[in-house]
Amino acid sequence: MSNFRPIDRDTAFLFPPSVDEWLPQRHLARFVVEVVEGLDLSEMVKAYRGSGSASYHPAMLLALLIYGCATKVFSSRAIERATHDSVAFRFIAANEHPDHDTIAAFRRRFLPQIEALFVEVLKLARTMGMLKLGTVALDGTRIHANASRHSALSYGHAKKLEKKLRREVQELLKLAEQADAAGLPDGMSIPEELERREARLAAIAEAKKKIEARVAEREQAEYQAKLAARAEKEKRTGRKPPGRPPAPPSGTVEDKEQINLTDEDSRIMPVAGGGFDQCFNAQAAVATESLLIVANGLTQAANDKEQLVPMIEKLKALPKSLGRVKRALADSGYLSERNVERCADAKIEPLIALRRERHNASWRERFAAAPKAPPDSASPMQKMAHRMKTPQGRKLYALRKQTPEPVFGIIKSVMGFRQFLLRGLENVKGEWNLVAMSWNIRRMFALQPC
Repeated sequence: MSNFRPIDRDTAFLFPPSVDEWLPQRHLARFVVEVVEGLDLSEMVKAYRGSGSASYHPAMLLALLIYGCATKVFSSRAIERATHDSVAFRFIAANEHPDHDTIAAFRRRFLPQIEALFVEVLKLARTMGMLKLGTVALDGTRIHANASRHSALSYGHAKKLEKKLRREVQELLKLAEQADAAGLPDGMSIPEELERREARLAAIAEAKKKIEARVAEREQAEYQAKLAARAEKEKRTGRKPPGRPPAPPSGTVEDKEQINLTDEDSRIMPVAGGGFDQCFNAQAAVATESLLIVANGLTQAANDKEQLVPMIEKLKALPKSLGRVKRALADSGYLSERNVERCADAKIEPLIALRRERHNASWRERFAAAPKAPPDSASPMQKMAHRMKTPQGRKLYALRKQTPEPVFGIIKSVMGFRQFLLRGLENVKGEWNLVAMSWNIRRMFALQPC
């Protein structure tokens, strides 16, 4: 005779009288609520007028967003459903059910304030004994934009489309001038066809204008950077640098320059596994001991070389109460003489790979003796090159691969964050900051003693 538990869906029973009884004492949702309640949300609270119908408290909405990011529930509609379906979300919402418009509006409205809270969470981690600055590892990862690469329009293709549409407009105007339009296909309206093409021509003209402005801005920035580097070199050496001074921007736009019609701030970038897609380049500086993200950023550039200095500036801006970053690890994608010098100026010891790492190094390479130390007059790059060949330098650099890459892997595979929901550079920066903060809270929960 089978022995099964009875299934009875008809007998009425009461849920626990307190939402506090719905979850075990050690649960991520409880920890998220505790962390958020310990943050200073006064700027958000002041933003509410206090009139009209009662609003949901920012602490509850922020906790919903953070817990959603940490558990693979990102969209406002999915969070709204979860307040009905999930016990953990019900606990955070105190059995309330904010609609998706309210959640989405809160996220868009308070992204700048949420960015300021990132450091507050780090302070809490420091207080709890989980964060120790010293050695950090920098890396970047491509995250898909909320736009398809098939919506991208190149400058060359835009010019071809323009010519084609103008020809079609002329053909339609000639048809309209004919007294007998009986030969037109069924359902064809010349005014509607003309209107459609004029609208497309206007959109293409606007896209071309944005591409031209973008190229002009980029070339001007590159020109000014070259002038500044030349002036700095002349000041350092006391001699005029050889060669011609950099040429000013030409103003020409290459046919391969592109813009995405869905999210014009996103860029075509190479992605893992081969191929290209519309992406942003998300940056993170991760503490080697705790795997907490201590600084984050986001850029439209596919190359990481220009991202080290902005990340160093973010690390320097961290409160002194968090400690001091002593050294930074990065792969060869961040290598440049300027980057090494800026690290030295910031009193941060750089350990940046001089070339792409080779797999399966021999034991002779791994245990080679350190070369002779460079003289005190050596450049920061020469000193770093020597440091990378010492046993201590090799041991420290070995931490790079096992620090940011697992963090990115968990964010993408476990937390499920592979594509931005928002569009526009500033919005996407705020969304990445929210994801980084959610990772930190999730990591802090894991680091708690059982």
